[in-house]
Amino acid sequence: MRPYRWTLDLQLFSQEKTERATPKKRQEARQKGQVAKSPELPAAFILLFVFLSFIMLGGYYKERLLRMFGLILEQKLGMEVSMGNVVSLFSDLMLQGILLLLPMLAVAVVVALIGNYLQVGILLTGEPLKLKFSKLSPINGFKTIFSMRSVAEFVKNILKLVLIGLIVFFTLWNERGHILSLARVPVESMFSYVASITIRLGLEIGAILVVLAALDYFYQRYEHEKSLKMSKQDIKDEYKKSEGDPFIKGKIRERQRRMALQRMMQDVPKADVVITNPTHFAIALQYDGTKMEAPKVIAKGMDYVALRIKEVAKEHRIITMENKPLARALYERAEIGETIPADLFQAVAEVLAYVYKLKGKVR
Repeated sequence: MRPYRWTLDLQLFSQEKTERATPKKRQEARQKGQVAKSPELPAAFILLFVFLSFIMLGGYYKERLLRMFGLILEQKLGMEVSMGNVVSLFSDLMLQGILLLLPMLAVAVVVALIGNYLQVGILLTGEPLKLKFSKLSPINGFKTIFSMRSVAEFVKNILKLVLIGLIVFFTLWNERGHILSLARVPVESMFSYVASITIRLGLEIGAILVVLAALDYFYQRYEHEKSLKMSKQDIKDEYKKSEGDPFIKGKIRERQRRMALQRMMQDVPKADVVITNPTHFAIALQYDGTKMEAPKVIAKGMDYVALRIKEVAKEHRIITMENKPLARALYERAEIGETIPADLFQAVAEVLAYVYKLKGKVR
């Protein structure tokens, strides 16, 4: 029972998601739209920069508001009510409203694009829009509602409400004396004061939301990395899919080696001489003065391969000569199909001269 239990423990350990995601897994998740992203970060920056635009473009907003109210109270107040006048009034009010809101809309769009780009870069995918019946499952819905992510979202929203409420309360409480005296100040001063308090609250709330959104972004990154973690078995399976099964690749390499060895053995009968170590190395040399500038290595090997080369040479009556230094030098410095190094010409020439003499040939 103990070996079986150890095997079971090893299998369970290999299934634990403890390893960082591979680049391939990250790329696949990104193509599916699964990225570390906080939607609250662009929203918080939009709120902050919109209120900053009120400070930077305060004169523009003031001019547009005066034109809008002046259009109603000064120009159109005594107009005759008719279809054409009403259409003209609403057209002018719509135009002034668009001009008033245009800077805010531009700031919101630019900040939203920059905020999303800084988080995920350029990502265009329709995978999240695909219809998946698993999303309609009540069981999955309950799991989502009562998950730790939902609890974290609930706590985060409560924290935001509490912080915003405290900021508004303390700001208005500190200004309570000034607020109670607004009944005795001109309307212009009243509007100016209310606008300053509103912008101040907007900037403070926007800054707090930016900090909370930044913390939420880091939390989303942590959750994303956690969801992408892989087990050792997952990494092995991915490697098999991308690179091929190591066992099969090993078999292929082994077969390729056998085929290369077979082709090399077929060339051994063409050799003029086989130089040996005598037991560790064997190098088969071929030389044809009419076609070659120097002798060429047509086969070489060590240990078992060297023994096979010598056996094939013996079967085909190829002369075998023992020369330990030359055999080692040729094995280390010359590859199959290459000519021998120039500094070994003299030694090989002496061997070939001896071989030709034995064969009764004239070089």
